[in-house]
Amino acid sequence: MARIVVGNRTYFMQLEDNETARAFSALFPLTLEMTELNGNEKYHNLLGPLPCAPETVNHISAGDVMLFGDRCVVVFYKSFATPYTYTRLGHIVDPQLLSEAVGEGSVQVHLEEP
Repeated sequence: MARIVVGNRTYFMQLEDNETARAFSALFPLTLEMTELNGNEKYHNLLGPLPCAPETVNHISAGDVMLFGDRCVVVFYKSFATPYTYTRLGHIVDPQLLSEAVGEGSVQVHLEEP
């Protein structure tokens, strides 16, 4: 479990049980300046790669936190179908009002162990 602070709201993220999520959480505490993309996600490119095992996920749910490629962390705030491949990092347990918390444009996201 990790704490994720988005804007002025605090959420909890259930981390996946995989090598990628373990490598990601080893970077905590971590503050990311995340950029808006497509009206449904925020992303940040890490300085270095993480181990990855991409899979076709077919559907994104609001609150999913994934890795695109080996260094692009993505927080999804809307649900939709997708043909893209991602490595799962975790999922925000109760993403209620996440869309409002991320707002429009860039947003600062802070991740830490609870």
